[in-house]
Amino acid sequence: MIYTILLSIHLLLFSWAFYNILYFGVKPSKSLSWILITFMFPYVGVFTFILFGINRRKIKYFELKETKKRKKYIEKNFTNTTNKNVTELQNIKATKISNLVFNNTNLPLQLNNDVVVLKNGKETFKALYKAIKNAKSFIHLQYYIFEDGEILSNIITLLEEKRKENVEVRVLYDSIGSFSLKKSTKQKLKEIGVEIYPETPFKFGSFIFSLNYRNHRKIAIIDNKIGFTGGVNISDQYITKNTNLGIWQDTHVQITGCAVKDLHDTFLKDFYYASDINLSQKEKYNTVSNISSNKKIQIVSSGPDYNQAVVMQQYLSLINLAEKSICVLNPYFIPTAAILEAFKIAALSGVKVTLLLPKVTDSKIATYGMYSYFEDLLKAGVNIYLRNDFSHSKVIYIDDEIISIGSTNFDCRSFEHNYELNALIFDKEITSEISDEFNERKKLATKLNLEHFLNRSNKQKTSERLARFLSPLL
Repeated sequence: MIYTILLSIHLLLFSWAFYNILYFGVKPSKSLSWILITFMFPYVGVFTFILFGINRRKIKYFELKETKKRKKYIEKNFTNTTNKNVTELQNIKATKISNLVFNNTNLPLQLNNDVVVLKNGKETFKALYKAIKNAKSFIHLQYYIFEDGEILSNIITLLEEKRKENVEVRVLYDSIGSFSLKKSTKQKLKEIGVEIYPETPFKFGSFIFSLNYRNHRKIAIIDNKIGFTGGVNISDQYITKNTNLGIWQDTHVQITGCAVKDLHDTFLKDFYYASDINLSQKEKYNTVSNISSNKKIQIVSSGPDYNQAVVMQQYLSLINLAEKSICVLNPYFIPTAAILEAFKIAALSGVKVTLLLPKVTDSKIATYGMYSYFEDLLKAGVNIYLRNDFSHSKVIYIDDEIISIGSTNFDCRSFEHNYELNALIFDKEITSEISDEFNERKKLATKLNLEHFLNRSNKQKTSERLARFLSPLL
C-alpha cells in the first residue's frame, strides 16, 4: 500500500517535471538528461531539477524575486538609447558583435580607454594594492571568492588605512563561492567601517530557488578612475602551492577611461540587489574618466536578469564571425550543443581553432566532462593543447584583433545560471600581447593526437560519458 502511494506520488512529480522540461526546455540533449534524471531517481531527481534545471527565463512562476528586482533596476538605470560609438569600429564583424552586446545589455561600446593586461595573480594583486593605496573617495570590491589568507589579510590592512582617511569601502561576496570565509573576518571588515554584503545569500524559503544562481563576477572600482575585472579571485591559490594543482594561473585586466563607469554600473546594480541601497543616482558614482588613450572596450554583463543568454551569444558570435583564427583559454570547457557545433563548423570551414586547456582541473567530474568533447572536436580539425599547470583564465580572441577577458567559463552554468562579466576589447595591440603569451604557453603544452586519444582506456571513456550525462548539473 505504502509502495503504491509512493510510486503514485513519484509518477505525479515526474509528470509535472516532464511537462515543464518538454515545454520550457532549451536544448533537446539537456532536456533528455533531465527526463532520465527525474524518472530514474524518485523524488531526488525532481528536487534536483527544481534546484538546477528550471528554466526561469521562461517559467514566470519560478522567476526569482531577486531577478525581477534586478530587471526593474536595469530598466530604470540603464538608459542608453544608441550604440553611437560603433561607427568607430573598423569592420562589419566587430560592428555585429558590439551591436549584439548592446541590444542585449544596453551597455555601449566605449572609446578613450587604456588597458593593462595582468597575466597572473602576482601582477594582479600588485596593481590592486597600488590602486587601493591611491584611493581618494571610494573603493568597491566584488569577488566570487573571498578566502582567508595572506592576500585577504593584506587587503584588509590597506582598507583599514583608507577608512581612517574617510575613504568609503563597499564589499560584495558570493555566499557559495566565499562559503569558507570566516565570520570573524566579516566582522573585522564591519568593525573598520566596510559595508559588506553577501550576494544570493541563503534565506529561509528562497534558497531552493536561488542556490543555483551564483554571482561569479570579479570587479574592483577605485574612484571611478580605475577598474579591474577578469578571472582572479581573492585567494592565496594564486601565490601559494597549496594543492596538487600548484599556483593557479589567471588573466585579469586593469582598465582606465570611459568603460570604468559601465563596469561600475554593474557593481552598483549588484550592490542594490544585495543591500537595498541605490547609489546609482549619486553624482560621485556616475563620473566618467576621460583619458587620451584610444582603446575600444565594451562591458558584457550577463545573468538570469537578462532576457537572453548574453555571454553564450557573445561567444557564439565571436566563433561564427571569425575569418582566420579562434583561440580559447579556459579552465572548464564543457560547451553547449550550439557552441560545440559552432567550433566544428569554424574548423571545417578552414578557420584555425586552437583550445589551450588544463590537463587536470580542481574538479574530476569537470575534467572528465571536458574530455568527453575532445573526440568530436579533434575529428573536425580543432587543435587541442593540454597544459600541465592549472590555468583559471577565461579568454577568447579571434583573428588577432578582438578579445574577450572575463569571468565566463565555457559551460552551461556560466551561460545560463551565473551572473558573469567580460571585457570585450577591440584592439590589435592588446590581442597581440595575449596571443604572444598564449603561444608561449602552447609550446609547453601537449598537443592531442586523435589516433592516440581514441586509444584511451575504457575506464576513461566510461567516466567521460557519465560526466557528460551529468553535465546539466555542472
